[in-house]
Amino acid sequence: MDDPPVSRRDVLAGLTVAAGGIAGCASPLNAASPRPERVSMLAAGSLNNALEHGLGPTVDATLEVEAHGSAEVARLVAEGAKEPDIVAVADVALFDSPMHPEWYAEFATNSIVVAYNPATDGGKRLEAAGSEWYRPLIEGRVSLGRTDPDLDPLGYRTLFLFELATAYYGTDVDLRAAVPQRDQLYPETQLVSQFETGSIDAAIAYRSMAVERGYDYVELPPEIDLSSPAFADRYASATYDLPGGKTVRGGPISYAATIRRRSPAVHDVFERLTTGSFLREFGFAVPDDYPRYTPDAPDALAD
Repeated sequence: MDDPPVSRRDVLAGLTVAAGGIAGCASPLNAASPRPERVSMLAAGSLNNALEHGLGPTVDATLEVEAHGSAEVARLVAEGAKEPDIVAVADVALFDSPMHPEWYAEFATNSIVVAYNPATDGGKRLEAAGSEWYRPLIEGRVSLGRTDPDLDPLGYRTLFLFELATAYYGTDVDLRAAVPQRDQLYPETQLVSQFETGSIDAAIAYRSMAVERGYDYVELPPEIDLSSPAFADRYASATYDLPGGKTVRGGPISYAATIRRRSPAVHDVFERLTTGSFLREFGFAVPDDYPRYTPDAPDALAD
């Protein structure tokens, strides 16, 4: 009879069995009531809700999530200000610089939408504009929220959207120059909650952020929403210079993560993060070929 198939989780456990060897020396009391291992994750703000409410309840470890804009996440790790077990960001380019992990796994994608509050006058104007959603923004008749491009990929992707939309719609004005204002900036983790306080009528957001909160949104053409590999060359025409000197270029949105400390609990959390169905439930898209690893991923993870 053939041996039973070995699951991917079995392989991951074998990779880190040495890390768990000490646990075998625990007393009978500890064995009966072990404390869950704490696994820390520094993550993109747009992942926060999905991690806390989708991933956290499914793992045995105590998951501690700290969320910021991904550019800020990358800076904190690169400068040694934070030492998380797992890092998850919304732009794979940040793993080229300022972070330089040996490997990472792409595990989800997203798209840019214009979320709005249909209960406000500005939201109603945006809804009525339909495919010409940009016109009430140019006219200043909608209070808009967005994130800081110096801290967050959503922030610079918003600028990419306006630049791409200028060419796509053939507008008379440069949307990237005309629409963004400094008073529109909010932290990514607080952006869409501004609808609830009445601070904004609309926000440039990820589709997942609108879906998980049940907000109405304008779905944009794939030529400008940064969702489709088929338009990668078009996206790449837009760039932004981060404060540290790195230039980021437009491209299809892809979330990626890496492990910085190995243990059985960390690997379990990472596996569920990169293969879990919870991501779709929170509005993310997961292509059939994901998770997709860089060439230097550990063999057991890339299997």
